[in-house]
Amino acid sequence: MTDRAETRRASRRAVLAMFAVVTVLVLGGVWLGQAADRASAVGAAPKTAAAQKSRPAETQRLEQSHRTADAKSAAPVELPGVRDCGAGEPVLEPRIITLACADAGAVASDIKWEHYGADGADGSGVVLVSGGAKGVAPASFPATFHLYGAKNVDGKKAFTGLDVEYLGATPSGDSTETYTIA
Repeated sequence: MTDRAETRRASRRAVLAMFAVVTVLVLGGVWLGQAADRASAVGAAPKTAAAQKSRPAETQRLEQSHRTADAKSAAPVELPGVRDCGAGEPVLEPRIITLACADAGAVASDIKWEHYGADGADGSGVVLVSGGAKGVAPASFPATFHLYGAKNVDGKKAFTGLDVEYLGATPSGDSTETYTIA
């Protein structure tokens, strides 16, 4: 009987080990299956402000909607824009803002603005972080964005700061990050 008890323990261990191996393989397959979605999201995001300039009608609508009702007594309100990596023309209500300008490794994307005014702007979207050169898949992190510090930069009104607050998982472990974007 002693031999039989040892054989039974060995089979329990074998079953447990097989279960662990199968679980790891299934979870790894799911994660790798989603890698293509994450990679295409980063690749599809335009990297420059030039890609966002294809909305002139919308820009005109924004400028007109932010003017005061009484045109005789008030001048039009100049809304600040966002300069991609501190260069180029400021873009109103950008849907994409490059956060890591050195390598475009982090990009705020799919931004939908709930409020966009001269005093600041609030919106939500995702931060796409590239995986780097080691073959790590890019990841996306849901976040909210707050633009602030409108100033005259190179003769154009532009926001100078961006706060990012992550909703859940974060790329760096911090729940908020602050960027200088002028």
